[in-house]
Amino acid sequence: MNGLEYLDRIAAALGKLPGIGRRSAERMAFRLAWEPDGVMRELGGALRDAQENVRLCPLCGSITTVAELPCKLCTNASRDSSVVCVVQDPSDIVALERTGAYKGRYHALMGIISPMHGEGPGDLRLQALIQRVEKEGFQEVIMALGTDVESEATANYIAELLKGRNVRISRLASGIPVGSGVGYSDAITLSRAIKGRQNL
Repeated sequence: MNGLEYLDRIAAALGKLPGIGRRSAERMAFRLAWEPDGVMRELGGALRDAQENVRLCPLCGSITTVAELPCKLCTNASRDSSVVCVVQDPSDIVALERTGAYKGRYHALMGIISPMHGEGPGDLRLQALIQRVEKEGFQEVIMALGTDVESEATANYIAELLKGRNVRISRLASGIPVGSGVGYSDAITLSRAIKGRQNL
């Protein structure tokens, strides 16, 4: 294998990450090659450490370590165990935790139903969610999925699966983003903003 073939392998691997296109992956691979004892060594070490120590929590799907299975979010007795927040992936858990506004349990689906990307219900952690609802006795399931068509379809599919299980299904409120205005919002956002209005 010649030098360019090694870089092609690196670029191909980097290109599988979300948000990194072919050209960006190639530039990153070349940059790593310029400083093999700098960034490449540091990145290699970080990736090895993560591969050995980082895991997904078997209950909620959050990022944790080998030493903490299940994760702190699942074992913390002070969290509200009557409510579970369903998210698309672990990065959504991190985003919600940063707000400090939610203190319940989580469940990451590891995707959404997306026929265009070849992801169906069988590719998601839906059975694990149903088992948790039955076993842990959640009183409310909050859908914290996106507002695109595929996320909406996934939320509706889950609501159908959970029908008759004596659990309240809710979704995050949505409305006009901070710093934006009515004239810049789409009809669905405005409709939800009006329905979800609050007293001042």
